[in-house]
Amino acid sequence: MIASPSFVEAAASEMRVNAIRMCHRANASHIGSCLSCMDVLAVLYAGGVLRLDSKNPDWEKRDYFILSKGHAAAALYSALAQAGFIRKEELAGYYTDGGKMPGHPSRGCVPGVEASTGSLGHGLSLGCGMALAASLEGRKNRAFVLLSDGEMDEGSVWEAVLFAGAKKLSNLVAIVDYNKLQSFGTTREVLDLEPLEAKFKSFGWEAVRADGNSAKALLELFGSEFMESGKPKAVIADTTKGKGVSFMEGKLEWHYKSPSADECKQAAGEIEGKMGK
Repeated sequence: MIASPSFVEAAASEMRVNAIRMCHRANASHIGSCLSCMDVLAVLYAGGVLRLDSKNPDWEKRDYFILSKGHAAAALYSALAQAGFIRKEELAGYYTDGGKMPGHPSRGCVPGVEASTGSLGHGLSLGCGMALAASLEGRKNRAFVLLSDGEMDEGSVWEAVLFAGAKKLSNLVAIVDYNKLQSFGTTREVLDLEPLEAKFKSFGWEAVRADGNSAKALLELFGSEFMESGKPKAVIADTTKGKGVSFMEGKLEWHYKSPSADECKQAAGEIEGKMGK
């Protein structure tokens, strides 16, 4: 059952606060990358877009989700906790010695993690394999892959895009977290991706551009005829790095920095203030 935008927005806010506190406790990087894609993850996991069963993570009819931008692992763990795959209290063990949640997801580290990712450029190929296997076996499983925009510089991504189009993998959905910032500058400065939507279409994909920080827009898209296309589907999700925190939004340094105690308190306070807490 698809949830309401207000429910998903509340879930995304809680997930943002959890990720901020996780990165602070672990002195970990990539909080900006986590915050930009949090609305996408909230729609998929809390919004009911993904067909999943948290009580049976290996359910044979489930959809597969691959976080190709594995450096945003804290966001994925927050989503899994929100969806009931793990207890929210367990998030305190993120990126700690002996903990179950490494800085990049490792398959099986916690229930719901389908693939080991973080070496950029590999996730879409994994998604192609999962989608193709399901198709050949007559199964209804879908594969959703969340990529970073900087990752789109990798040639292996475009090999997978070409393959998926040629094989008409209609059960494959690629979502590009297009926050316009990568390791050393803007995507336009480093290696301009435009026209990104047209490139996917030229490879035989159905492709649309959407507000990746709008639960309403994403829920409408994933509930539309777009998802019924007989082609692989690409969502170019326009997002903001560090979304939800005033001093992080659009700032490249939050690809690397870990929030201090004061910054953590301020960031969580801003988000919780908007939630009415």
